[in-house]
Order: sequence, then structure tokens, then C-alpha cells
Amino acid sequence: MKKIDTVLFDLDGSLLPMDQDAFVRLYMEALGRTFASEGFDPKRLTGSVWKGVEAMIKNDGSVYNRERFWRVFSEAMDRDMEAEEPRFVKFYENQFGEARAAAGFSEFSAKTVRLLKKKGYTVILATNPVFPSAATYRRVRWAGLSPEDFDLVTTYEEERYCKPSLDYYRSILERFGKEPEQCLMVGNDVDEDMCVLSMGMSGYLLTDCLINRREKALCGFSSGSLSDFYHYAEKMAALWGDASGSAAGKPAASCGKR
Repeated sequence: MKKIDTVLFDLDGSLLPMDQDAFVRLYMEALGRTFASEGFDPKRLTGSVWKGVEAMIKNDGSVYNRERFWRVFSEAMDRDMEAEEPRFVKFYENQFGEARAAAGFSEFSAKTVRLLKKKGYTVILATNPVFPSAATYRRVRWAGLSPEDFDLVTTYEEERYCKPSLDYYRSILERFGKEPEQCLMVGNDVDEDMCVLSMGMSGYLLTDCLINRREKALCGFSSGSLSDFYHYAEKMAALWGDASGSAAGKPAASCGKR
């Protein structure tokens, strides 16, 4: 069995502590207000954005998520919204910052990522690619990190699938020539992150901002807070050194619902 040498992290609610509902509300309020000043009906615009997001989540891989979003968004708005893309980029560089009020901060985010990089692991930010790079990179910085801290950051420009599709994860592994058994997924969403167990990947469920919509039993993976995972990562072997004491891939000691 191949040893784990790659760690994938979720962002929102994982490396970036977050009240997801509050974040979405603040984000959409800022978006609607910003574009209302330019003559757009805020309710129709935000509703159309959601249709574009839903289309990306259902993407079958035939086009990039970015293309899927702008096509459906334009259809819903009955006009060429892709021509407005520079305005959206400007929004993400400015007013999008209002949504930061729903996010927290943990010193363990940067400490954990940089510890694993120092130990020689491939570290990937596997955040659901429904945002453009401008919005994703900004949230990465809210977490006290930079895009350069990762070997890959998934954004809608370069991905053809979204979570919870296993094809999203397969496409990442293919790019790096990895097998599922070499990878550990760390995230807070039971459905979107821990689904990787079904393809043979290991999982670590972060419980600080836990999302368990279906109240599934928390079985088959390790779990704990982000600070707990930092200490877990401390025990993971340095890939160029002594392989003893590796904690990666150990299952949870007990099962339950939360």
C-alpha cells in the first residue's frame, strides 16, 4: 500500500473558519447592492447567479466551470453577462470584502499547511471551484495564507467538476499522478469532503464548523478541531526522513452522529 504523500484541504469552514449561512447572505447582499447602482435588479441578478452556481455543481466535465457559469447566468439574465466580467472581478477585489465579517481566523491554518510543506507533502487547496480566482485567492488571504503556499488552488477557471462529484477529486489526482491511497482529504463537510472515502482516499473531518446535513454517522475517518489536526500533522512522517510514527490514514476510534 502506498504511503500518504498528498494532503488536500477544504477552505471555507476548514482553513477559513466561517458561518456559511452568514457568509452567503453578506456576499449576496453586497453583490446585489453593488450592481443595483449600475442598473441591475438585485433580486434577479443574485437569483441568476445561483442558477449559474447550480449549473457548475451539475457540470458533466464537457466545459470548464467558468464557461458553464457565464452561459447559464447570461441565459437567466437574458443578456450577455460575460461582458460584465471585469465588473465582477472589481467587485471581488473590493466590496466582496464585506463578507469577511462572517469569517474567523485560526493561527493553525498557516501553521498546518506550512508544516506539511516543510515535511515534503504535496498540499492542495481543494476548495469547491464555484468562485473565480480573484474571490478564491482573497479568501485564502483571509485565512492568513497565500496561493503560493499550495501546489494547486482549484478555481472555476481551471476545473470541470465540483464537489461532491468524485470526478472533481479524480481530476486533481490525475494532474499530480496520484492514487487515492496516497491522499488525505481534510475538510468540514461530511458530504462534500468525506465522500472521498468511497474512492479509497483517507479523510480527516474538521469539527470546528462541521456541516453534516444528513446527520450521517461519523465513521471511517479521523476527526477533530483544526488545532487537533495540527498536532495530528506533527506526527505525520517527514517524507525524506524516518517514516515511523505516521498518523495518516488512521480511522476514527468511534462512530456517532452530529
